[in-house]
Amino acid sequence: MKNSIALLVDSGVDLPKDISNQAGIYEVPLNIIYKDATYIDNVTITSDEIYARLDTEIPSTSLPDGNTIHAIVEQILADGYTQAIVLTISTGLSGTYNALKLNLEHFPQLETAMIDTKNITMGAALQGVYAKELIDSGLDLATIESRLNANIPNAKVYFSLPTLEYLKKGGRIGLVSSVIGHALNLHPVISCNEEGVYHTVTKARGRKRSLEKMIQDAEKFVASSTLYDIGVAHSNCPEDAKALMATIKERLPHSNIFLFDQVTPALGVHVGPDGVGFAIMKRD
Repeated sequence: MKNSIALLVDSGVDLPKDISNQAGIYEVPLNIIYKDATYIDNVTITSDEIYARLDTEIPSTSLPDGNTIHAIVEQILADGYTQAIVLTISTGLSGTYNALKLNLEHFPQLETAMIDTKNITMGAALQGVYAKELIDSGLDLATIESRLNANIPNAKVYFSLPTLEYLKKGGRIGLVSSVIGHALNLHPVISCNEEGVYHTVTKARGRKRSLEKMIQDAEKFVASSTLYDIGVAHSNCPEDAKALMATIKERLPHSNIFLFDQVTPALGVHVGPDGVGFAIMKRD
């Protein structure tokens, strides 16, 4: 084994499968709860199945249960790891961080460093990719933890939603005003603030203007940076996301890594269909 540090994430971090399937990466799935059954995020239910059923029932989501967490930690130990970076979506949006922290107390033989990304989906995924790079470079746990924590303000996520109905019903509205939306064809650009809570960056009339405002804010965010990672995500609108990706590559040409994926089903529950967004993480 090249090193003894594993990377443990929750499914809301939204690592694309080609990354999450790599050796040394473990994922704790969130749960999706319908009246008749509970499903495991991206394991026993797909994003397409979520969107197909939204008209009849909007499910809720819940934290990973203790048994699931314990089984995954036991697998990490069985695979020979003695240390782990534990990287989760924002504590301002989910209790996953605390659930993992409490359950990991039962495993003193696994030394862990907990990272609250203060972000979600691609904003957290880019931090996960960076964490894996640091692990593979052979750095010790304390150095990796320090670099990841210092890097948190360098990652920012943006997404444009045609409606806030799903965020509101899921109780994830944060600092976003739930009155804007349908009436004036307003598409708010939503991000996570320094505390990792949703807030409105700007509002624009129509999807096209909304996406333009997102890119403009990202251009300001990276400023003079000449090296950054980008990840594009969507909820059941791949063509919109591909168009956004093409524009971003033109307007923000200094990308080091480029990720593209549909958001995980558990996040799809909260944003609803036809959401599109991206994250950017400065590297210099």
